[in-house]
Amino acid sequence: MAIKGRRATYEERLSACQALENGVSADDIVKVLKVSRASVFEWQKTYRAHGAEALRTKKTRGPKSRLDDGQMSQLLRLIVGNDPRQLSFGLALWTRGMIQELIFRQFGVRLSVVSVGNVLAKLGLSPQRPLYRAYEQDPEKVAEWKEQTFPQIQARAKKEGAAIFFADEASVRTNYHAGTTWAPIGKTPVVAGSGKTRSISMISAISARGELHFQVHEEGIRQEEFLVFCKALIADASRPVFLIMDNSQVHRAKILKAYATESNGMLTLFFLPPYSPELNPDEWVWKNVKHDNLGRASVRSEDELAQFAQAALAKLKALPEKIRSFFGDAALRYIRDSLA
Repeated sequence: MAIKGRRATYEERLSACQALENGVSADDIVKVLKVSRASVFEWQKTYRAHGAEALRTKKTRGPKSRLDDGQMSQLLRLIVGNDPRQLSFGLALWTRGMIQELIFRQFGVRLSVVSVGNVLAKLGLSPQRPLYRAYEQDPEKVAEWKEQTFPQIQARAKKEGAAIFFADEASVRTNYHAGTTWAPIGKTPVVAGSGKTRSISMISAISARGELHFQVHEEGIRQEEFLVFCKALIADASRPVFLIMDNSQVHRAKILKAYATESNGMLTLFFLPPYSPELNPDEWVWKNVKHDNLGRASVRSEDELAQFAQAALAKLKALPEKIRSFFGDAALRYIRDSLA
């Protein structure tokens, strides 16, 4: 009896064709994707004759929506303007099932989950990974920082000839992994790495001019190590430094404040609003180093992890344009506006 295949996605059809071209058997593809052999060979024929784009399916016009224009507009406001928990749903992220229930609750219309997906597409909505913010964050303090505090810091730095740096620390474990790799369909690849959990710590500071200063430590960063970093930063900058950081205990240590007071204006400390990491462009350094580099290395020891971190930071330091691009994030627009 012939196998009745399911409807495959474009990505599955493309992967199947590429796998066939690389020597994977049609039987293996049929087994993994649960499609018919006839479909697999038809895809291959189309792929060879017309290329990858020809594997896309033409969208068919769906049935008329059971919600009128007014209901569609109201639904959009309910979804975009509210956290689901505000509407008595138990979770913080919208799902099609929850929106299905919302539609029935608000309009008395019962739609299938597939139909809900079609409605969301018509509203211009798509599933996206959200950015998380601490609920303790004070929006008024964030607004004050963007609109008043930082512009004042910038004006003062210009007057005093000081360099503005944003600083932060991060740690990473030897068993940290990120990214993907290529492998035959249905055969999950295995990458060897250390089973021991060790970690290293890193400090960095960046400026909107594309400057990067960093240190790597194989132990946790204490207030003494951070003070050493600040002294080295001042020496490298060769001018007064305005250092902007979060409110961690290390940053507010008495020895650091005392040094800043006694530095004759060479070091001035400023602190971001609490629970606001998105206001610090140095967070992008850790995304680059940890996710884009260390997470794909699969290190075998603490020493090897430190070497990889040192190399990744050194590579980034040599790319000032890359560092300047970090300031292009939408949450950091306040810095660009103030510098303009």
